[in-house]
Parts: sequence; C-alpha cells; structure tokens
Amino acid sequence: MAQRLEGVDWLVRAAWNRRVEHDEQYLWQTVLGTPVLGETDLLVPASANTRKPARTARLALRCTKVRLQAPRHRIAEKLPSIEVFAIHALEIGAGDGSEPLEWLLLSSVPTHTCEQALERLAWYARRWTIESWHRVLKSGCRVEARQFGSYDRFVRATALFGVISWRILYATLVGRLDGDLSCETLLQPLEWRASYCRANGTTKPPDTPPTLAQVVRWIAQLGGYLNRKHDHPPGPTAMWRGFLALHECTEMYRIFRQNE
Repeated sequence: MAQRLEGVDWLVRAAWNRRVEHDEQYLWQTVLGTPVLGETDLLVPASANTRKPARTARLALRCTKVRLQAPRHRIAEKLPSIEVFAIHALEIGAGDGSEPLEWLLLSSVPTHTCEQALERLAWYARRWTIESWHRVLKSGCRVEARQFGSYDRFVRATALFGVISWRILYATLVGRLDGDLSCETLLQPLEWRASYCRANGTTKPPDTPPTLAQVVRWIAQLGGYLNRKHDHPPGPTAMWRGFLALHECTEMYRIFRQNE
C-alpha cells in the first residue's frame, strides 16, 4: 500500500459497510453506536426528476475514529488496517414519504468536534461544483479528445482549459447568486456589447452595461437555453455552448466596428 504524501489529506464518502477492528465489527454499526454531537440544517434543492419541492432537512451529526480492516478478497496483498475519521450525518424526522438523507464520510483529517464535522460536510458539499467544472473541462473543452503529442503540450493546454472552464462555471454560479452586478464583472466591453447587439437585434449598444443576470441569460440562449417561464437557471452546458458562440459574435462585432 502506497504511503500518503506528507501534507496531502483526503475526504471520501463511504459506499460499503466495511469491517472494522471494533466490537461492532462493521463501520455503520460502529459509527451509529456513538453519541450525537449536534444538529444542523441543510437546504435540499427541488428535484426536477421527482418534482419534489425544496425543503430543509435537520441532520444529526456524529464523528468517531475507526480502524478499517483490509478487504478479505485482497488478503494475499497483506494490506495493513488503516485508521480514519468517520463523519456521519442522518436526517431527523423526514416526512412526506421522503427517504432520509444520510452521509457517511471518511477522512484522514482529525475530526473530534461538531464544528470540525460541519467543516468536513462543507468540504464534501463542494464536490458538485468540482464535478461541474470537470464536466465543462471534458465535455466543453474536450480535453480528453485532443491529441497533444507531448506531456509539455498537455500541461500547457490543460492549464489554459482549466481557466476557461473556471470562467464558464463562475459565470453560471455568479449569475444565479448576484445577478444585479454589472456584467463587466465578467465580460470585456467588446464582449457584452456584442452580446447585447446579438440578443436585441441592434447595432447600437447602450452606454451603461447591463446586469450580469441579463448577459448570462443572453449567453445561455446562444447555447440553446430556451428561457421559458418555469425553466431552471441555465447550467454549465448551455453556458459553454453560449460562450463558443459569443466568441464568434465578438470577433464579428470587432471587425465591423473597425471602420467607425
């Protein structure tokens, strides 16, 4: 088993009820046998698939140190047991036939208090944002399909695509959270003017920059977002498609303005 590098920690969600070196013998039973450290509220977003509305879940928190046994099917490798910190969150009193939320996280980071457990939960909750960034990097920038030819080219290209992916995801999230900001928070003057002219069918952009929410909607519409009354806010896929189209719109806008 490879040694963990100094200064490198990890946090994962447990999927299997692993055997442990404790009286309870199994991971879940061991953690559930510890006292509740505290409670917290979690906003559960609405589900488009099940049509369930958004709700607030009350979670009971536990954390404890456990020692996981090596898998039996890998006994020939003589893997050592490993000591980890388990953080458990279970919804209290889930109603309306909803399945209670439950997370069991494992981490190398020492976790002993309710405040530390809440911090680990916040770390884990960021994974959806990270996954969205990776989806833009792979699907939008198509980084996996490119033929770089050498490792150095791969590193340089990935650094560039990483920034592009971040910008697209940043636009998606900030447009939802603080749409009243000026669009110049995100776009260069040529970009927002090209976007305005394309969206409104005019050659004369306004003197005052529109809001970030307006421009994000226009970019998303370039990427196929329908902007219907009950549609959810645009996601990263519509945004990266829109940014591709915006690049072409901006170039054409710049060319036509050269003679003015």
